[in-house]
Amino acid sequence: MARRAVLSMDNLGLTSTTSLLGIEFSNVTEETAVRRVLARPEAARFGYVVTPNADHIDRLMRIPRLRAVYRRAMLCLLESWGVAVVAGMFGLEYPCVVTGARLTNALLPHLHGRRVAVVGMRDEEFAALCARFPKVEFVHHQPPMALLEDDVAFAAAVAFVCRTRAAFTFFVVGAPVQELLAFSVAQCPEAVGIGLCVGTALQLAAGVRTPPPRWMTEHGLAWLHGLGHEPLRLAGRYLLADPRVLVALGLAAIRQKIH
Repeated sequence: MARRAVLSMDNLGLTSTTSLLGIEFSNVTEETAVRRVLARPEAARFGYVVTPNADHIDRLMRIPRLRAVYRRAMLCLLESWGVAVVAGMFGLEYPCVVTGARLTNALLPHLHGRRVAVVGMRDEEFAALCARFPKVEFVHHQPPMALLEDDVAFAAAVAFVCRTRAAFTFFVVGAPVQELLAFSVAQCPEAVGIGLCVGTALQLAAGVRTPPPRWMTEHGLAWLHGLGHEPLRLAGRYLLADPRVLVALGLAAIRQKIH
């Protein structure tokens, strides 16, 4: 079977997980995910949330060693309605879809008066975020580009998260850098709080990017909206990586029928 429902334990109780293409996704609703994140004690050792989309899944199929980073997450939430739609068409079971943007939008109103660290975002984007949520105590660290090729800068970003001891840390440096940063912070015994690897969700929340209409998102067409707005950046992802995931889903469906 392409889906394997199991129960995993964290410090907030049991979490149902669903296996799809070899990745264990947390099978929780958006409301449950928000509740779990907000209920986690601030002094608890650092944990993090990942929201893999089709691009992430393609990378995990090509670079299996990265899977440990996603397995270590306290929540691994399927970001892609497109993957869910296609999995359903092939007769595969799939987890609840919880996008990083919706999770972020649901969390931010609850963070008034709390320290929230942001790793990434340009200064003007961060300023827009602070202006839109003035009651949140944001602190900012903007690492250089090509972070994975700069050990000193990578270590400085990890040290920033550990030092600030923020209740929440948003990693806004793209995949897989954000997940690798969160994983590295989780190895530090002094680190506390929750890391959120949610892609461009903070830019959307700050109003510096235009979100796709909800109907496009829930019909698996958000990629079309993104491609129209950022064709140079997203063409490779949507025209090369994502079709590989669709093929993998089809093969998984065939294997399921055979077995």
